[in-house]
Amino acid sequence: MPVTERTLLGPGPSNPYPEATAGLSAPLLGHLDPEFIRVLDETSERLRTVWRTRNPMTMPLSGTGSIGMEAAFSNTVRPGDVVVVAVNGLFGVRMCEVAARYGAEVVRVDHEWGQPVDVDRVLAAHPSPAIVAAVHAETSTGVRSDIGALGAALRGHSPDTLLVADCVTSLGGIPTELDAWNVDIAYSGTQKCLGVAPGLAPFSLSERAWERRVETPPVWYLDLGLLGDYVRGGASGRAYHHTAPVAMVASLHAALGRLLAEGVPEVEERHAAAGARLRDGLTELGLELFAAEGFRLPQLTTVRVPEDVDSVKVRAQLLEDYDIEIGAGVGQYAGSVWRIGLMGHNARLDRVELVLAALRRVLGR
Repeated sequence: MPVTERTLLGPGPSNPYPEATAGLSAPLLGHLDPEFIRVLDETSERLRTVWRTRNPMTMPLSGTGSIGMEAAFSNTVRPGDVVVVAVNGLFGVRMCEVAARYGAEVVRVDHEWGQPVDVDRVLAAHPSPAIVAAVHAETSTGVRSDIGALGAALRGHSPDTLLVADCVTSLGGIPTELDAWNVDIAYSGTQKCLGVAPGLAPFSLSERAWERRVETPPVWYLDLGLLGDYVRGGASGRAYHHTAPVAMVASLHAALGRLLAEGVPEVEERHAAAGARLRDGLTELGLELFAAEGFRLPQLTTVRVPEDVDSVKVRAQLLEDYDIEIGAGVGQYAGSVWRIGLMGHNARLDRVELVLAALRRVLGR
């Protein structure tokens, strides 16, 4: 779904992430090798820095962002627990489905797609739920919700409630403040703004969520009580759980190092500038933006497909003629919305101008 120039994803001098590629191609370490444990520890610490948290239980889980969602609910939901989910896009819907499979009584708070989460409506849904969950950056609609406002209001409304935040498309692209926002559980993915191949789910769990976790969750693979030994047990307390994806962790380690070298605020500002220019350029082309004004993601811009335009044909022509991929909408908006992602290295003004020029040519504008 992100805009990609396919030639940039392969090896060679044009590769924008040589460090991440080197992590994937370097000689493999054993997953219990002391050097790999050092890299894993440092990767976890780098995630804490980017996520602005001191949660000890912060690490990349083996699997894509969906594994992070699964781990969030499998380790915290007990049968009959009330879980309030703010739904303003596809991934809020998936949260409902996953929580329900672990026995939750799901209270779904639906919003119009393209609109941010309404904090007051979420709080009014139940007086004291076990969990409230929301998507920070909704990939399906390009809208940002104010997780900080939700976290602050939730502490006053029901202080024992755990807050779960889906940060798959936000981590490394827009500010995420887990500790300041009172987020108890957060998960992300590597293939969005971090610019790493899909395969890991950065994950963070607060201390109070750790204390309240399910002692024996129904999924052994995602048992945080076992996985936590990797990050909480120290060098003498490591316990074998499963074979870690060492090359993927090395790649994430390198990409996070690159991000930190540029500076987290600088990277977020680069995404903001690219997103603003893209929005302006799309408007100049006469296209209508989809997500609510004031809550539009800079890294993923949604735009309505003009009624006289064949969406499939335009996307195919962009890919064939310019090696540029833009995503279609999902659900009821599958044929009426485009999703244009400028993430990671592609969040740059020259990439914006390339996308706008290609669209102008293909649309005949």
